[in-house]
Amino acid sequence: MLKNLLRRGLPGLALACLPVLSSAPVAHPHALPPTAVVAAAGAPGLRAPLPLFEAIDMIPVAPEHREGYKRDLYKHWNKGLAAFDGCDTRKEVILAEAVVAPQITAGCKLTGGSWRSAYDALIVTDAARLDVDHFVPLAEVFDSERTPWTAARREAYANDQASPDTLIAVSAASNRSKSDKDPAEWLPSDGSYHCTYAATWVGTKLRWGLAADEAERQALLGIAEDCLATTVVYEPAEL
Repeated sequence: MLKNLLRRGLPGLALACLPVLSSAPVAHPHALPPTAVVAAAGAPGLRAPLPLFEAIDMIPVAPEHREGYKRDLYKHWNKGLAAFDGCDTRKEVILAEAVVAPQITAGCKLTGGSWRSAYDALIVTDAARLDVDHFVPLAEVFDSERTPWTAARREAYANDQASPDTLIAVSAASNRSKSDKDPAEWLPSDGSYHCTYAATWVGTKLRWGLAADEAERQALLGIAEDCLATTVVYEPAEL
């Protein structure tokens, strides 16, 4: 179980001395080059790398269906991987994506640390200023389910740490700007992240067998025109 956290890039524990929400460049597991792959490297069932255009073409196109959606259909922030006592999935993602890891005290209270928010390239030094985003938002997942998912599959998606890309720690402001929008409606303010954003979105949709509507597909194809070197690798979800 711990290897999943290590695969996400969990650093050793330390305290940060960086200013809150600065724009200094720092290495980050989601700040990937244009040739980024989307999945846990070396995992069983991993698909061969696909050019982004080809990966987009593998996503079924279907209208969205929002009627009946409720966020609590997706039980999220369960007990996590139990790698850290008292930490739920949300806190474990925050710990795994720290550039400089915080101190952990009883009840998984986090002190110190620093993170790079990939959506807006900001450095955050207070975990309370982070949101853990479902890369494909829960409402978008509901819209894109080709047949209604079971409660177990929805919970598995909402807490998916088997892939390092389903969940991402970002600044609260950027996550709330994104809300439940797809790439036709919202893209990160950091333009250098757009190729990786599109590849991660596509890889996550393929991993979970989700559809895309036509506007979403066209937006992804438009991004792909500037991302000819970008490839996508995904591992189908087991549940």
